Amino acid sequence: MGAVDFELERRIDAPPAEVFARLVDIESYDRWMPHKGSIRRTSQQTSEGPPEVGTTYLDQTLFGPTPGEIAELDAPYVLTYHWWDRTRSGRLNMEGWPGYTLEATDGGATLVRHHVSMRTHGLYRLATPVLQRIARRERTATLTALEASFR
Repeated sequence: MGAVDFELERRIDAPPAEVFARLVDIESYDRWMPHKGSIRRTSQQTSEGPPEVGTTYLDQTLFGPTPGEIAELDAPYVLTYHWWDRTRSGRLNMEGWPGYTLEATDGGATLVRHHVSMRTHGLYRLATPVLQRIARRERTATLTALEASFR
């Protein structure tokens, strides 16, 4: 198994509750997430009801559809998603846990700690270094778009 783990930080000029609301609202991603320089094309919540642990979604990406779910939710401070990619026979190629920890800072702003864990399996282990570069670029673009969405 290959492993990718890193953390990024960004200060957002909005209170934690507002930042959390934006991050947990999967249906709003298409309005603020990056379109250029991103592998994500669209996001759609696929289960009914308000976001909670177990809520499912589907991202359409350059690499195809990627299903996922909310794995951890402690509003308005902690949110972790879990996504996966499987072969047609059901074997796991890779999976990831992009998460956010939010902390109130002076002046009503929020320190966003964006932690990323990804595991590659089988032949995908060979691509782990390339996937790590893609993940870092993707997650940096996400934080940049999140920050810009509050300006």
